[in-house]
Amino acid sequence: MQRLKIWARALKRDVMTLWFALKHPDTPWYARAFAAVITAYALSPIDLIPDFIPILGYLDDLIIVPFGVWLLLKIVPEHVLTDSRAESDRWLLERKEKPQSYVGLVIILGLWGVAGWAMLRWFVQ
Repeated sequence: MQRLKIWARALKRDVMTLWFALKHPDTPWYARAFAAVITAYALSPIDLIPDFIPILGYLDDLIIVPFGVWLLLKIVPEHVLTDSRAESDRWLLERKEKPQSYVGLVIILGLWGVAGWAMLRWFVQ
């Protein structure tokens, strides 16, 4: 259980690191675009698949976010990661709450809206 807590804490730090890397001027455009998606999703107040849905609700948190973070840590330049980790550590030391992504909220609500509209059109025809 202790290893899981350490992993979760490291993942939180890495998401914050990528949030700062997203704003770093030396981050390549493709890494910035992918970081925008991953951090918006990870910091969104709601999930794409709600946690109350058995098994599937936690799969996105256990697979999508860690895989995206891992991939981003591979493609973001090392000096950007170093700078961003320092900013992330300062942020966490000041005990600021994790930022919330309202862009992620809007995107997820939009996806749910499109899915609902598509289902309605499919069933009504």
